[in-house]
Amino acid sequence: MTTIAYLDKLAASAPGRAYKRDLLTMMDLRPGQTVLDIGCGPGTDLADLSDGVTPSGTVIGLDHDPAMADQARLRLADRANVEIRVGDAHAMPLDDGTVDRARTDRVLQHVPDPGRVLAEFRRVARPGATIAMAEPDWHGLLIDSPAGPGLVRYVTTEVIRNPAIGRSLARLAEQAGLTVRTATVFSPVIRDLETAEQLFGLRGTLSRAVRAGYLDDSADLGSGPFLVSCTLFMVVADAP
Repeated sequence: MTTIAYLDKLAASAPGRAYKRDLLTMMDLRPGQTVLDIGCGPGTDLADLSDGVTPSGTVIGLDHDPAMADQARLRLADRANVEIRVGDAHAMPLDDGTVDRARTDRVLQHVPDPGRVLAEFRRVARPGATIAMAEPDWHGLLIDSPAGPGLVRYVTTEVIRNPAIGRSLARLAEQAGLTVRTATVFSPVIRDLETAEQLFGLRGTLSRAVRAGYLDDSADLGSGPFLVSCTLFMVVADAP
């Protein structure tokens, strides 16, 4: 499965729709605002941001991957108030004090320096600007399967650069000079293997974990009743 296909499947799942709706509400978008999506990927959420600020506002999608940016441009071609930029979240191609709202959605788990990204948001933020963040804590991935512990070890050791970013969000925001307004947890319980596959790509991850030696060749996810849960931290912070 390609990265774009995975992102689309996650966004279309019931848990994906639920937490994205909550994150959008937390942003409290208003007509005429300038809103920044840090790590916009293929533009999954840009239309909702565009609707929130209305044609009088501006949406900037930022991604380091030119292929993702190209896909976002294609998908949002009919939105005159959406602009896609290629750039590094650690050194955003935006002027100081130009952004009213921003979001990160499962992006800081992958970047080399999450704190620097948040400091960049503070630089580009207007006074009183808000950022809403959603990041998983992969140590909180719970899989009711004999393969579960090995899968979690593999993910937290080999796959995710910052596996504990969720629990660190509030602290990193405060260290960047932001004021944390709320910190909440979204923790869905999924009892359907196919839905879990949409969210986590468990079968492919299992195969890679076996090849990496974290599980033996007989490991599987089981054929009986299934349960998986995860922990997604959602933090809202304001710029001074």
